[in-house]
Amino acid sequence: MTAESGESPATGGPGPTQDVPPSAGDRREVAADAPTRVFVDHRELLFSVVYNMLGSVADTEDVLQETWLSWSGKNGRTPLGEIGNPRAYLVRIAANHALARRAAIASRRETYVGPWLPEPLVTDATAALAPDSADHTVRSDTVSMALLVVLETLTPLERAVFVLHEVFGYPHTEIAGMLDRTPASVRQLAHRARAHVHARRPRYRAHPRVRREATERFVAAALGGDIHALMEILAPDVTVWIDGGGVRQAAGLRPVHGREKAARMLAGYATRRAGDLDVHYRRVNGDDAAVLFTGDSPYAVMVMDLTPDGDQVSGVYVVTNPAKLTHVRADEDPDQ
Repeated sequence: MTAESGESPATGGPGPTQDVPPSAGDRREVAADAPTRVFVDHRELLFSVVYNMLGSVADTEDVLQETWLSWSGKNGRTPLGEIGNPRAYLVRIAANHALARRAAIASRRETYVGPWLPEPLVTDATAALAPDSADHTVRSDTVSMALLVVLETLTPLERAVFVLHEVFGYPHTEIAGMLDRTPASVRQLAHRARAHVHARRPRYRAHPRVRREATERFVAAALGGDIHALMEILAPDVTVWIDGGGVRQAAGLRPVHGREKAARMLAGYATRRAGDLDVHYRRVNGDDAAVLFTGDSPYAVMVMDLTPDGDQVSGVYVVTNPAKLTHVRADEDPDQ
């Protein structure tokens, strides 16, 4: 784990098993097919590794399909018993497909309208932090929305090494084999990435209960248009990102910096729609957050990054782009 312990439907329609990657819930004939069973058993891990490298659910699902095709093709040539460590082998395939996918993502980002934020992963509070989960680390604060934004500033290789080592605990020597790099180069990539991330992220986080209370205070102030309350809870150097993707009107095409500007913008932005918005509190990428609905349709996901003591909000991430909210459902909220 890192010093900062604070972190979809499958693509394709029905078809032959070798063409569509099996989902984690597909148990129909998995038991009779050892390679398929191995893939299903590791699918959640693979999804988490790739998502943390890409920040996009749709691209992650595409990479999982490519991983499944590579894996099933490999098993058509090599018996499963001859693959010494199937878990490591699958992670290697997935990580390399994810690195190849980065070029297409970078091209799309060049024409993206306004600030870009990762696609939010919305979960309920119980499932998000299940202590007996084999892949518990993928749901911890290590891959929070705020950290994913920082990871966007790394090179693809730096990000891959950071995710594999800092989040999932793979040693540098094993990562070197996965990425076809020398251990020395992997250690250098890891050092650069870690220094870059730690310079931009606090090493310690407030208690989850404190974060939940601060989140609710912020949402009440923002949706109520209470500038005075916002001025109290926003940190002086707060930054607000609103990702509408050019589809839904946002406050501007750039992030907004500073408490006074942020308070005025948030109050004006929220109160234009506050009357017909329902607020559901969920966990998004491991953090307490607010999901706003109009009826049963998701309108926005709001994630707040707090100062280490939890007293103030240091960052606000608002995703309103409908394409990034397709996996959000109103009936999944356990708190309502």
